Amino acid sequence: MRLKWLLTVMCLIISLIPVAMIIGLQGFEIATKFLGLILFITLMVALVISYFISMPLVKLTKNIDEISKGNLDVELEKSEIYEINNLTDSLDRVMASLKLAINKVGVRKEEIFENAVKAKEQAEQNFDILLKKIDGWIWEIDEKGRCTLCSNKVTETLGYSPKELIGKDICEFLPPADAKKLKEKILTISQDKTTSTNKLDLFWKEKTNNTSVWIRSFIIPAVDPAGNYKGLRCFSRDATDYKVTENMITELQKKIRDLDKQLHEIMHQQDGGSSMLKPINETAAKQEFDYMILFDENTKIVDCTDDIEKKLGYSKKEMLMLTFSDVVYLGSSSDIKASLDEIKKQGNMHIKDIHKKKDGSSLFVSEQIRYLKDRNVFICMVKQDLL
Repeated sequence: MRLKWLLTVMCLIISLIPVAMIIGLQGFEIATKFLGLILFITLMVALVISYFISMPLVKLTKNIDEISKGNLDVELEKSEIYEINNLTDSLDRVMASLKLAINKVGVRKEEIFENAVKAKEQAEQNFDILLKKIDGWIWEIDEKGRCTLCSNKVTETLGYSPKELIGKDICEFLPPADAKKLKEKILTISQDKTTSTNKLDLFWKEKTNNTSVWIRSFIIPAVDPAGNYKGLRCFSRDATDYKVTENMITELQKKIRDLDKQLHEIMHQQDGGSSMLKPINETAAKQEFDYMILFDENTKIVDCTDDIEKKLGYSKKEMLMLTFSDVVYLGSSSDIKASLDEIKKQGNMHIKDIHKKKDGSSLFVSEQIRYLKDRNVFICMVKQDLL
């Protein structure tokens, strides 16, 4: 509501006070005779008062608008109202300080505002380009969980337009179990009052196919200067490939555990059943071999015992980056593969060989290599030869 009409309405309401008093003292009939006159006089007075109060403010508003556009030569008119005069004087001092600063810098005032506008436009343009190029979408929610911002990239992943998300509870676009998980995460973040980034993997509803998509989101809490929780700023992307990879890793880990068990059983059989079964990556107090290496038909090392580091200097992680031909000093990759073909036929083979240490020195060893047909891998049990 404009100030002029607000003052007018206030005066008219105040004018009803004497009318009520006349009604109380002289009766309703007397009051009605003066009602029109009272309201007319009050209206005229209200319009005059509102004019003298609002007009200086209107002019001052226009002057401030001109200043914001870079025009520092605006003449500010004085007012009969003391408070508005104080405001005008303060604005005069700000303009004088700004002119002095511009003169010292040696830049025209027009250039300052033009550069500021250009910088703002350039920043907005760069942000739009970033939103188009990133493999995901940006979205924000307020403290009540309503979506307040969403980039166009969400359409490529979920099929929704940004308008369909903005203004709605973000949990409406998640299955019930994942919506509950998100609400619990929001509650934890709002209570912790931290601004650290959190990773959250959830299923989201896909619009067109009525299916769920595995989405990975990085969420940053938004807080006010007092540290109060005000919502979330988030970046999300399709993480279906990550999910598939994680499932494959889980399956491979299960196969490795089964393989460890089988290798362990082999060692148990060689020990004549006297020793208890232990995992491959543990060093037994008494063992027939110094270390073991597990590799495939392409000589790629897929596993080894941890105690290999004591003999060769390589950690288990480093060994998994090598091939068996990298460890054998004299044998080439083709020679080793030829030997593996023979081991496949015979089932196992005993070989005298030289292994290469990490520091380049040699280690004379005896190898007992066996072919595990059901896994299509080879196990090499190594014992150092004492010269």
